[in-house]
Amino acid sequence: MSETFDCAKCNESLYGRKYIQTDSGPYCVPCYDNTFANTCAECQQLIGHDSRELFYEDRHFHEGCFRCCRCQRSLADEPFTCQDSELLCNDCYCSAFSSQCSACGETVMPGSRKLEYGGQTWHEHCFLCSGCEQPLGSRSFVPDKGAHYCVPCYENKFAPRCARCNKTLTQGGVTYRDQPWHRECLVCTGCKMPLAGQQFTSRDDEPYCVVCFGELFAPKCSSCKRPITGGTGGEGAGLGGGKYVSFEDRHWHHSCFSCARCSTSLVGQGFVPDGDQVLCQGCSQAGP
Repeated sequence: MSETFDCAKCNESLYGRKYIQTDSGPYCVPCYDNTFANTCAECQQLIGHDSRELFYEDRHFHEGCFRCCRCQRSLADEPFTCQDSELLCNDCYCSAFSSQCSACGETVMPGSRKLEYGGQTWHEHCFLCSGCEQPLGSRSFVPDKGAHYCVPCYENKFAPRCARCNKTLTQGGVTYRDQPWHRECLVCTGCKMPLAGQQFTSRDDEPYCVVCFGELFAPKCSSCKRPITGGTGGEGAGLGGGKYVSFEDRHWHHSCFSCARCSTSLVGQGFVPDGDQVLCQGCSQAGP
């Protein structure tokens, strides 16, 4: 009696039929596929033993079903990306989910180095200073009306310049004659003392401290010979409120304008010139 050779599943004879041998015995082709074949995640059909099977993570596909869900391109031999369980070729993924470089207009590919600012994206090599056109990379920059500048270029282009040294003012500074100055550049033309925060005046557009201006340009008091740091003509007030009196080509501090004999103040009083001196009415009438 001959030994039987039947399918391990349906028990039908396999003599003269195609079969597949497994560790648990031989199977006819239909039984083998029904028992061991995976179901295609795309078409939901069994992936037969004679079909090329592809899988990704825990999903299995016929070779023809393994394709981009948007353009239907086969992904069997193409790089791809999975987005929300959908398979996408690189072109479709970039078109749908990648940013466009604001400089060159090309796609910023996933995984490439990029820079983002103000809702815009750039390739790292496309994000350039609008002044020197060098890549900004991780350097500090200043945005201005759609342009981007490295700090040196921005200061050189937009920062105010000191009227004295013509270098940019990056912080602080003072204003003199409606122009910006470094605090350290605004100094007395005479003694070089810093004038920021100090009382000073000018002559021929050059600044002077009160002391130097008085020594160099102010008239001298005819009595004490010290400078009178004030205006000219009549009776007025000098710098710091120092009042003075003028007569012909001579000038006196208020405190110095007194009778040469009795020392009575002559401010607001009548007086009589006597050579280089001035006398009150009484001393003048009294004679020598």
